Amino acid sequence: MKNRLQEITEEQLIAALKNKNREAVGILYDKYSSLLFGIIARIVKSDETAEDLLQEVIVKIWKNIDSYDAGKAKLVTWMGNIARNLAIDKIRSKEYKNSRQNQDIEDYVNIIEENPSSGFNPEHIGVKEMVEKLAPDHRVLIELVYFQGFTQAETSEKLGIPLGTVKTRIRSAINNLRNIYT
Repeated sequence: MKNRLQEITEEQLIAALKNKNREAVGILYDKYSSLLFGIIARIVKSDETAEDLLQEVIVKIWKNIDSYDAGKAKLVTWMGNIARNLAIDKIRSKEYKNSRQNQDIEDYVNIIEENPSSGFNPEHIGVKEMVEKLAPDHRVLIELVYFQGFTQAETSEKLGIPLGTVKTRIRSAINNLRNIYT
């Protein structure tokens, strides 16, 4: 399994997914599931919910791979956005909010005690170091929007800055991260 991950390029994986090659989904899962799981778990703060959402993310990637445009973003960025958006949709859903309110406090404490380090650890892939290289006004926006799951509107309200400014700074921060990454 490890050999097939090393042998396939991102372009080959995308082509295989677009050709609906079922083995490509397995490779996609093997190669990117921990990263996608981390993004989701950091937002929903529940491994069980994150596992369910990860499956939805993989299915959504499979079904929507034809809409992927390599000219707009790297595959990992596109998939990360899908994961992030599904996780945010989940925590905003009425069903999820009700389930969180009805959860027994004993169960919640046990979940935390059993798995204190659940979630995505950006230090493992160097994201934290890259984000720390950003200007402080960009860094706080990336933290709120991408790591804590705030919407741009919520970020605007929380920081007391106009929504247009938030959008412009996030776009600029992403461009700066892209330059740091490449």
